[in-house]
Amino acid sequence: MANPVREAASGFRRSPLLMGLSSLMVGLALFVVGLFSLAAHNLSLALTTIEERVEVVAYLREGIRQVELEAAIETLLTLPGVEEVQYLSKAEALERASQIREIAEVSTDLEVNPFPASLEIRFLPEGRTAETVEAVAAVAESIPDVEDVRYGQEWMDRLFSLRRRGGVTALILGVAFAAVATLIIGTAVRIAVFARREEIFIMRLVGARDSLIWLPFLLEGAATGFLGGVLAILLTWSTHQAVFHFLFDLEWIPMLWMWGGMGTGILFGVLASNLAVRRYLKEV
Repeated sequence: MANPVREAASGFRRSPLLMGLSSLMVGLALFVVGLFSLAAHNLSLALTTIEERVEVVAYLREGIRQVELEAAIETLLTLPGVEEVQYLSKAEALERASQIREIAEVSTDLEVNPFPASLEIRFLPEGRTAETVEAVAAVAESIPDVEDVRYGQEWMDRLFSLRRRGGVTALILGVAFAAVATLIIGTAVRIAVFARREEIFIMRLVGARDSLIWLPFLLEGAATGFLGGVLAILLTWSTHQAVFHFLFDLEWIPMLWMWGGMGTGILFGVLASNLAVRRYLKEV
C-alpha cells in the first residue's frame, strides 16, 4: 500500500512550481485577511483606550458636609458597573485647571476659586456602556448635594455608536475576505488536481480506492495552506514593521489570532482539496 505522506511529498517534487504558485495564492489571500485583522485589532485598541476615559462628573454644592459627602460616595459605589468614585476638592480642581495654559494665565489674578468640588465616577470595563453611564448619571443627579452632572452624552453616544458600527463592519469584511480566500485556495487546489488528472485516472484504472487517491491530495492541501499561512504571517509582519517604524505606532495582532490564521489556512487547504478531488473522482 502506498504511503500517503510519501505520495504527497512526491507530488510536491513533481510539481514544485505549481505547488509554489498555489502556496503563493493562498499566502496572498490570507495576507489580505491579515492586513484586515491588523487594522481591526488596532482600531479596537484605540476605541478601548478612549472608552477607558468615559466617566461621570458630579459637581457638588458649596458647603457640603463630610457625612453627606461620604454618603454620596457610598451610594455611587454600590451602583452596577462603577469601579471608583474619586473626590476632587475646589483647590484640586483649580490646580488641575491651571495646567491648561489659557487658564493658568488668568488664574493668578483670581480672588475667588470659581471651580466647584466634584465626584469623578469611573467604570469597570463591562460597565462602559451607554445604558450604565446614563443610569449612574441619573442616580448622581438625584443626590441632594449634587448641583450638576456632566458626562458628555453626545460624545459618548458617538463613541459607542462607532464601536457598534465598527464591530458590524469588521464582521462583514472579515466574512467577505474569508470567502475570497476560500475561493482562491479552492482554485489553486483545483489547478493542482487538474494538472495531475492523468495520474488520478491511471490510479483509478488499476483499482486504487478513492481514499488512497484523495488522501495525498488532502495532505498536499494542508501543506499548501500551511506554507501560505507562513507567507501571510511574514508579509503581515513586514507591513506592520514598515508602518511602525516609518508612519505611526501599531500593535501586533494577538498570538491566538496568528495561530488561528495558520490553522484556517490549513483547514481551507484540506477542505478545498477534498472538494476538488471528490468532484473530479465523480467525473472519472
